[in-house]
This record gives sequence, structure tokens and C-alpha cells, in this order.
Amino acid sequence: MSAVAAALPLADDALVLSHRLAEWLGHAPELEEELALANISLDLLGQARACYALLGDEDALAYRREEREFRNLQLVEQPNGDFAHTITRQLFFSVWQELLFGRVTGTGPPAAVAAKAVKETAYHRDHAEQWTLRLGDGTEESHRRTQRAVDALWRYTGELFQPLEGLDIAMEPLRRDWRARIGDILARATLTMPEGPDADAWSAGAGRQGVHTESFGRMLAEMQHLHRSHPGAVW
Repeated sequence: MSAVAAALPLADDALVLSHRLAEWLGHAPELEEELALANISLDLLGQARACYALLGDEDALAYRREEREFRNLQLVEQPNGDFAHTITRQLFFSVWQELLFGRVTGTGPPAAVAAKAVKETAYHRDHAEQWTLRLGDGTEESHRRTQRAVDALWRYTGELFQPLEGLDIAMEPLRRDWRARIGDILARATLTMPEGPDADAWSAGAGRQGVHTESFGRMLAEMQHLHRSHPGAVW
């Protein structure tokens, strides 16, 4: 099975999260953070483009597909919410992405994309980790909001460990490593990782099959509006 098969879901993850982070431009809590989120967004956009380039026309894949044709995780399409919600979403995803890309082996194009991207995701993870520590172990209000975000987004994390067609990566060890990393970060941030039978009682996870949450349709319409309004236009 060609490893290129994994390029589409990985590209969709990066594209959708890039757009979500770009929505913070002009709204971030401070100028330095505005620049940081913009840089992470651009890194993700670059990852998406590199993966789409393995499959065909980048613009067609990003702007001409319908909602059910996207294979991104439901986690990355979740609305930004408050800043704690955005950071928690970023923490869950970037820890997973760093661990995943670190496991991609071989010499083909997907391995080359992963080798470059893993360096970027280390920064993304560190950024999210440092903010999680500041928010979780900060004020009573910042702690409350961050714990609320952890509890709300946890249901979307199960999908991270579904097998990816074309990548020969054992997902159970990846899941264990991810939980250990997340658990350590949350503990240092004085936050609680959802545990017990109720934690995974309802786990979302059909994004890889093209089933998305209501907010994704609105986001996609906004993202594709200009291209669809002016088909064939070039700069």
C-alpha cells in the first residue's frame, strides 16, 4: 500500500487547523501571540501544500471538494472558543502530530514531508505546552477555562489513533505515548486528565470517513468562498 494514501487526511488536518488558527488574526490577546499563531498557521499551511502536491492540484483539493470529501480529524475543525480552548485543541493535536511524524520511516515523499514537519511540530507542541502550564497553573479563572476545554475536547481525541491507510504505524503504542505526554503536561499544569469509564463513554470520530460537525460546513464555506466566487482567477 502506497504511503501517499496517508497524504490526504494529513493534509486536510493541517489545512483545517491552519484556517482555524488564522481566525485569531486581529483577535489574539497580545501582539506577540498574534505573530506566534500566524506562524503556526503558516507552518500548517505549508504542510498541507506539501501533502496535496503529492496527490494533484493543490487548489482543487483545498477549494473544490465538498464537505463529505474532507478526511480531517473532527478535533481540528472545532471552533476556536476562548483562548484556553484553542490552546487545548493545539496541545492535543501537536503532541499527536509530533509523535506520529517521528514514527514515519522510509525514503519516499511522505517521509520527506514528515522529516521537515516534525521540526515544526516540536515548536507547535512547545508553544501549546507552555501556554497550558501558564493557563492551568495561573489564575482561578484561567484554570477553570482550561479544565473546561480539556473536558470538552477529550471526546475528539479517540480518532487520533485510528489507523491511517498507507502508514505502517502501530497506533496503540502511539496512543500510550500520547496519553503519557498529555498526562504529564496536564499534571504540571494542575489540570486533570479525564479518566475512568465515563471519559470515553461517547467518543467522536468519523472525520476520517467524511462525517463532520456542524461548524465545519460554515468554516469550509468561508474558506472556499473567494475561490468559488471567482473560479480560475489568478494573482
